Amino acid sequence: MDIKQLHYFVTVADQLSYSKAAQRLHISQPSLSNAIKNLELEVGSPLLERNTRRVELTDAGKILYTKATLLLSQMNMLKKEMEEVKLTGSGELIIGIIESVKHWIPKVIRTYQDRYPSIHFKLLEVLGGKAVKESLRKYHTHLLITNQCIEEEDIESLPLYDEKLVLVLHRDHPLAQKESIHIKDLEQESFIISTEGFQTRADILRAFSLEQATPTIKFEIERFETALTLVRENLGITIIPENYVSEPMDASIVRKTIHSPALERTIYVAYMKNRYLAPAVQSFLEETRRNFA
Repeated sequence: MDIKQLHYFVTVADQLSYSKAAQRLHISQPSLSNAIKNLELEVGSPLLERNTRRVELTDAGKILYTKATLLLSQMNMLKKEMEEVKLTGSGELIIGIIESVKHWIPKVIRTYQDRYPSIHFKLLEVLGGKAVKESLRKYHTHLLITNQCIEEEDIESLPLYDEKLVLVLHRDHPLAQKESIHIKDLEQESFIISTEGFQTRADILRAFSLEQATPTIKFEIERFETALTLVRENLGITIIPENYVSEPMDASIVRKTIHSPALERTIYVAYMKNRYLAPAVQSFLEETRRNFA
């Protein structure tokens, strides 16, 4: 069996249709059927059961599908790594980021571009914990800036810096006039928080739990900008990273510090341990770490 045969087989298994798979592969249906028959002869067992309605995997087909999917994924990664061997001063650099890095990452890019002026950048927001791991493992990104401490054998996470999570509220809100604010003071307020799966949400809920308090969650959001939009209309209060509001803010918004060990987080740069890092990628990693040395 060869890679092309496995690719054909996996495509049929994914589509559960010879006609749809043939269209996706841009080959004729008879050619695809013959390729699968030859693969079955080589394996010595039927891989697909055909009936009038659909195509289904046999037990042997299920085993081959699992192994073939992994092998094709590894071949795709190998191809990308071989292409990146040539990425010395030109090509594409894909960086996954979180929202709060907007205040410093342009400065790193500016310095980096002095050495690699021809590099094309893709900056992609990768926010949830599951999405971070998937983005790296599927080679969607070269490096990731994240607030997730990833403890996985195949992923390296290097700490860059620490930042606080701060309370943000409308200037007309009664709490805006208080000098000192505690978690307990926020229990009855309309709270704006990240949706499930975001580390910021987990940190905030832990801070409330440590004080034996429970937030009154009114809004669940994915982006901090959405939270600020709601705060501007005095619809609720929120807790977000200090660096996201480090620049001059709208005059209608007030920022307050709450003292809680849970309202601090570490920002990491993460990458695949066994992935080849081209010189241009390695250089960006070094420039990012040097920025916080």
